[in-house]
This record gives sequence, structure tokens and C-alpha cells, in this order.
Amino acid sequence: MPIPEDVTGEEIDKDVRQDLMSLPKTLAEDVARNLVMVARLLDEEPEQAYGYSRVALRLAARVASVREAAGFASYAVGKYSEALAEFRAARRMTGSVELWPIMADCERGMGRPERALAMAGEPEVQKLDKAGQVEMRLVAAGARRDMGQADAAVVTLQSPELASNSIQPWTARLRYAYAEALLEVGREKEAREWFAKALEADQGGTTNASDRLAELDGVEFTDVLEHSSEDDEAEAVEAADEPADAPEATDGTDAKTDAKDAEGDQR
Repeated sequence: MPIPEDVTGEEIDKDVRQDLMSLPKTLAEDVARNLVMVARLLDEEPEQAYGYSRVALRLAARVASVREAAGFASYAVGKYSEALAEFRAARRMTGSVELWPIMADCERGMGRPERALAMAGEPEVQKLDKAGQVEMRLVAAGARRDMGQADAAVVTLQSPELASNSIQPWTARLRYAYAEALLEVGREKEAREWFAKALEADQGGTTNASDRLAELDGVEFTDVLEHSSEDDEAEAVEAADEPADAPEATDGTDAKTDAKDAEGDQR
């Protein structure tokens, strides 16, 4: 797949570069450039990112970083079974537990929320850092909701991290998930409060808490540009339907009068 000339491969993280040192230099550079493209496109163009990840995987399937990148690319396009296989391979190579939450979420994506819930109770969770534990809690709550256990999802999200006033990278998402869970069990007033708290913590715009607040408040947004375009189109259609101005009808009277005048002149 085409790679822009400005992509050198040096843009990748130091840990990934270290991981690629087991490869011949030229091969490592090719793999690195493809991994850079995966990272660049993952959020905006996931299908393309997936394509670059498959190239990297074909070149270096025995490198943990490559398997992990392939897992994230597969996850982004909804290929959960494929993603889970890649994450498991990466975990076998590194022994790390940091992928445990997303592996559990893949189980949810495959329609197996009970397995995701079981993973939330495994010893691996205790080895996760705080961010990983919060992520695991989010996955577990999602699994509860998948299983129709909405009240249990609310309880699952109640934690010291939720109650804390400290703003962390995961705070907005945790508060947002809690608001969603509250809304599902009919606790709308509390849900609105937590959507507001999520918005307060959402410094990076990772949630649509502002839109949810507007919905709860009955506020409707109008796209002025869209409506303007629609109005212009309607006017154009209306104009096309109107008949063109027809020439004024005559009964020939003027022509006859002129002819008679000319005849009189000749006489």
C-alpha cells in the first residue's frame, strides 16, 4: 500500500522501535512505516489502517507490537474474533496483562458478554494499573447491560474512581457510562447530573455528553447551512416548474390596419 514519502518510520514509539530491532534493518524500516500509517489512520480511516496492519503482519508476524497493532486495527473495523486472536498472540509473546480489558470487550463484540464478565473476575485484573482497572469496570458494566442486567450495570460502575473529584484521562468516559446506565433504569434526573459531570471532565472531547444533555433538556439544534441549501434547492425546483413567459397573443388587427393604410396611400 502507498506510504507518503514523509513517513520514515522514526515516528513510532521507542518501545515499538526496540521491538523491531530483532528484524533486519530494511525490513524493520518497512514494518515501522506501515505501523505509523496504522496509527495515523486508526481513528479517521479504520479500513485503511486495517489494510496497513495486514501488510505489517505479513512482514513481521512474530513481533508483539505488530500483533498488537493488527489487533487494534481489527477491533476498529469490528472484526472482533480476529482482534482477539491478535491480542492473545501479543499477550503470549510479552506476558503483559494490559490488553486484558480490550480482550474482554472483544468477547462482548462476539456476542459473549458472559465471558467478558468472567474475565472481569480473573486475577489478571488485579495486575492492571488504575486506568486498566477502570477500563475493565467499563467493560464489565457493558456486559451487564448486554445481558439485560441494567441495575447491576449501575452498581458495577459505582466505585471510588467515580466518586473522586480528581480528573483523570478516563474520568469523562466513566461518568458518561454511569449516566447512560442511570438513564437506562429510569433515573433521568441523576443521569442528567452525571452527563454534566462527564462534560466537565471531557477536556479532549471523547464523549458526546453535551449532545445528551441537550436531548434531556429538549433542545434541538438546527443546521443553518443545511436548511439554507434545502431552501435554495426548493426555490430552484419551483422556478423550473413555472411556465416561461409566453409572447403576447395578437389577433392580427394591427397588421390589417397597417395594410389598409398602405392601400389608401396608394390610391
